[in-house]
Amino acid sequence: MCRTGQQPDPHGTSKEKTAHAAFAALLEDSAEELYENAPCGYLSTLMDGTIAKINATLLNWLGLERDAVVGRMRFTDLLTVGGKLYHETHFAPLLQMQGKIGGIALEIKQVGGARMPVLVSSVVKRGGTGEPLLIRTTIFDASDRRAYEQELLRARKAAEQARRQAEADRARLQDALAVLQRSLLPTTLPHVPGVEAAAHYRTASPDRLGGDFYDLFPIDNKRFAFFLGDVCGKGPQAAAVTSLTRYTLRAAALHDPEPVSALSTLNTVLHERYTGSGDPRYCTVIFGILEPDPVTGQVTVRLAAGGHPPALILRAGGTADFLTTPGGFLVGALPDARFATATTVLAPGETLLLYTDGLTEARTGEDRTTLYGDEALRDFTADHAGKPPDALIQALTGLLDDFGDGLDDDTALLALGIPTSTPDPRTKGTE
Repeated sequence: MCRTGQQPDPHGTSKEKTAHAAFAALLEDSAEELYENAPCGYLSTLMDGTIAKINATLLNWLGLERDAVVGRMRFTDLLTVGGKLYHETHFAPLLQMQGKIGGIALEIKQVGGARMPVLVSSVVKRGGTGEPLLIRTTIFDASDRRAYEQELLRARKAAEQARRQAEADRARLQDALAVLQRSLLPTTLPHVPGVEAAAHYRTASPDRLGGDFYDLFPIDNKRFAFFLGDVCGKGPQAAAVTSLTRYTLRAAALHDPEPVSALSTLNTVLHERYTGSGDPRYCTVIFGILEPDPVTGQVTVRLAAGGHPPALILRAGGTADFLTTPGGFLVGALPDARFATATTVLAPGETLLLYTDGLTEARTGEDRTTLYGDEALRDFTADHAGKPPDALIQALTGLLDDFGDGLDDDTALLALGIPTSTPDPRTKGTE
């Protein structure tokens, strides 16, 4: 809209005219000016590399005068020794074959001995009949890019060094944990007259201490005690409870070897130690006594259980059954816990198997959502009934291997069997 009596300016306002004039002034640079002061270097060379034309930008980078370059120097004279070698072996042959080459990283020499990283692109100009006339080359300053690449390289080296350091630290930690874990388990299983014993311990992760434990030791000249259990939790705290549990049961068995009495002593120790600490600790345990009969070759087993999965008995006839111990309380959870008891007799060719729930709670199936379970374990061990304990433990070790990443918890195994022939006095056990 215009005011009454006013006509619009067909050429725009004076302010617009000024802006257009300023913009037009910017475009008044001649082609020569644009060539000389371009933000990149330009040069033209004869086919033998002799420089025929060079712009001011590149001369400034080199620190040279035009008269000292044009007609007196070749393109390769601007390059470092390594650049010359690359030009001779790669750059020039490719340019000759292809007629152009682009984005090649080189370095040019500057007055004073400094080097400047650049990116070089060249193209061959040909005449009307196709004969090569000269080479036109564009050179870009790659200093910022080189600095960026060097920073990336430094960062990559630092990350790689940190990764190697982390791996070394992890390896040292795993070694320390493995040593500590072994200190919580018997080094070897003692010889029990008329009994073969084998054991295995599997950690779910080498990066953490497990809470499973087992032991077998003599009480007197006729009887041997054994136990196997699982402390709640993982890590150093669980390891401390494991150590306390193991030595408490050993001491309790020497004082009163009755299984219920031993578990009651452990229950009192754990409950008094951790009640009110803000970090309650308890465990599941099976504790038993072996009484071999040298006349019949049979072994009487009396045991008590506190919240632990039932033991399995593998009979010589090829069957496997649970030795049920229902109703046993978790050890250390209550001040007056009750524990389940059971008694059985092992004949030649029969084996008692104790295990922790890491075995039965392993995840199976393609989706790793199905627990292995008690019944599957019973069926598996039935196929190995009548075999010696070391063969049974070896088969179970293979089963644990098959679980792969489905094994989320540590697993302890202890097999006590009666040989069908004269037992080997050497200890049988696997670590």
